Amino acid sequence: MSAAGRFALAITLMLAGLGLAAWTQTRGQVSVSETRFRASDGTIMAGLLYRPATATPQTPAPGILAVHGYINTRETQSPFAIEFARRGYVVLALDQRGHGGSGGAATRDGFGGPEGLAYLRGLRFVDPTRIGLEGHSMGGWTVLAAAAALPEGYRSMVLEGSSTGAPFAREGTPDWPRNLAVVYSRYDEFAPLMWSMPRAVDVGTSAKLKALFGTNDTVVPDRVYGSIAAGTARLLHQPIATHPGDHLSRAAVGDAVAWFDRTLGAPRSELAPLDQIWWGKEIGTGLALIGLAILAFALFDLVLALPAFAALRAASTGSIAPRGRAWWTLLLATAFVPAITYYLAPLGLPPPLGPSRLLPQAITDWLTIWALLNAAIGVALGWLLRRSLPSNGLGRPLLPTLLAVIVVGILYAIVAAAALIPLDFRFWVVALRPLAIRLVPAWLVYLLPFAAFLIVACRGLDALLAPVQTKNARRWVAMAAFAGGFLVLTGAQYLFLFATGRLPIAFEALNAIVAIQFVPLLAGLALLAAHARERTGSVLAGALIGTLFVTWYMVAGTATHVAL
Repeated sequence: MSAAGRFALAITLMLAGLGLAAWTQTRGQVSVSETRFRASDGTIMAGLLYRPATATPQTPAPGILAVHGYINTRETQSPFAIEFARRGYVVLALDQRGHGGSGGAATRDGFGGPEGLAYLRGLRFVDPTRIGLEGHSMGGWTVLAAAAALPEGYRSMVLEGSSTGAPFAREGTPDWPRNLAVVYSRYDEFAPLMWSMPRAVDVGTSAKLKALFGTNDTVVPDRVYGSIAAGTARLLHQPIATHPGDHLSRAAVGDAVAWFDRTLGAPRSELAPLDQIWWGKEIGTGLALIGLAILAFALFDLVLALPAFAALRAASTGSIAPRGRAWWTLLLATAFVPAITYYLAPLGLPPPLGPSRLLPQAITDWLTIWALLNAAIGVALGWLLRRSLPSNGLGRPLLPTLLAVIVVGILYAIVAAAALIPLDFRFWVVALRPLAIRLVPAWLVYLLPFAAFLIVACRGLDALLAPVQTKNARRWVAMAAFAGGFLVLTGAQYLFLFATGRLPIAFEALNAIVAIQFVPLLAGLALLAAHARERTGSVLAGALIGTLFVTWYMVAGTATHVAL
């Protein structure tokens, strides 16, 4: 397909996708808007406010505070927020402290939960006597902090893939929190952390859960314990999903809807819990994300065609050597060494030097260490194989750098414009959103190690692609080299989980969840690097675009552990 054809297809997908997403999230006469407010310590908090047309100062509606989990943002909660709002609830989908548009440091000061609840209760069109709290994963600890700070400020709660008690929440009792539904999926990866159980399917036998429900017997799913009128009701649901899969689970969303309808009084009782439309928004922003990826390739060709970049245009060159033992060694090493070393990184622990103002994100700090380690391994491997696998030079950096800045700059402008709707580009946990201004200095620092890694990785990819004869074969080789190891190792983790109910190595739960994003991201970067090689004779432009893009992706969507 020509560059013009790709451009037209990309624009069509983005406009259609964003239109579908915007239509879906506003159905039922719901307005969705960005909201910001200041916490008591001066920290700016951000969120999305879903307001049904029926919610007015004269007819205030019940409200729900909905909070995402660790290293996510408020958009992750959109399936829940959309379904709550179209049923007449005012919903504040909050960015936790240190996430998305909210300032402060992650995991501190109640995660922003008390401030979010106070803000929601203070809206003139919200009935402060009918407030629900819903949180996924760490978002559950956020709403538990809100409940502890304002014990009379809510009526009921839903914990999605979360728990009371250690490590970050107050211990639950049969009387606290008020009217609680625990939605804990059967394949949740964090069962050992949340409920001290090896398998999520067995959570009903957890001593911690039984104490919360006030029983000595195994907790029976779908049975109400206690009394809604007294505020002591307890209910366990176990949908068939994983921890991040709660966000794509019709059952998990429906369980939350049903509990709030039951405990807060349904504003629109004619809508059944399983009457859901949120998937339209997910499909829409997913199409827009695909369109944005296609646009990157189109922009590359269109910018390259400009007269100023004539010196950069060249067909790829390289010796057509046979694919022998050295070639297969490089392919397997490129695919599996980064994946293996990634799974050795303890993402759940603080990095060796601890987060700082220049390196404020614990997850990104660990990935920085991983990137530098693999860059060093790549240099050593390239030196060992230098006589067996010829590679094109990287060339002069000025024009490739300028091309990369233009391409990623246009992509960023489109994402920033969509945020005004407000929408991000996402499917499930793969999401792209604008970078908060406070994070720009950190983004510039993180660029350096990821540039080193991607330049070395793309140089190795060049050597892998040189003996491959056809364009389609080169694409498959590129994707196998960059994403194959993560696909195999992460796929194996989840096959084991679905077969046995537990991950093979429990402490790698966070690694496995984060790695889900690596597969499509690395596959896309591989295709772009191969495309750049075919158009310019070098992988450098593709490596630089990948550096700018991936660092933006990570820094914008990851938790910040230092107040900036």
